[in-house]
Amino acid sequence: MDNKISHQDNFVFLIIALVLLLAGVAMAQQFFAGTMQRLMQSATVITLLVAVWGSHDRHYLFRSSLIFPVAIVITSTAAYFIENINNLYIHLFLLLIFFIITARKTATQVLFSGPITWNKILGSICLYMLMAMIWALIYTLAQLYAGAAFNGVEEGLQWHQLLPDFVYFSFVTITTLGFGDISPSIPMTKFLVYLEATVGQFYLAILVASLVGGRVTNRSTQEEANHD
Repeated sequence: MDNKISHQDNFVFLIIALVLLLAGVAMAQQFFAGTMQRLMQSATVITLLVAVWGSHDRHYLFRSSLIFPVAIVITSTAAYFIENINNLYIHLFLLLIFFIITARKTATQVLFSGPITWNKILGSICLYMLMAMIWALIYTLAQLYAGAAFNGVEEGLQWHQLLPDFVYFSFVTITTLGFGDISPSIPMTKFLVYLEATVGQFYLAILVASLVGGRVTNRSTQEEANHD
């Protein structure tokens, strides 16, 4: 029996999962605290499982990459106890690694497989969002370990309290909106911020524009061939 999610529509499901994840994180920060915020951050694993499901064949359950969402489930379940004994934030590192793997697999399908389709264009948007999430996790880790890596962010907060603010900051940065309510305060985070802004602008200007242009050209060529 074939998977319901194929290489023809997998990015539709991934982009929906990413949007729901971002909305869930925002709602958890807005309306809940503590345990509920932690639960919403742990819901990231759903997005990751959708990515694994969508990117692989029917035997995806047996692929080695599944070890990451399994490990994320285990560490997020144990996070309360781990954090009370000087937590090393293994959960965040696993999320970061898996987001990087997911972004790489998404880029491979978008850039190096078959003709340009609307699914691939959606995949390029997913990749853009994944890049922002990767930087958000890096910013969160930087704040946790440097203590005062950013202005406008309260010190001494747990990762699940910091992550929503850095998700917001990362998307503001990658789109170069620059509201200024959060800003880097040490050299390394300043480097990370302007690197993200540069990568984000080149990504939109070169990759996404090229994919859309290529899709329009292919469609025009097909229509001309049909008329002939």
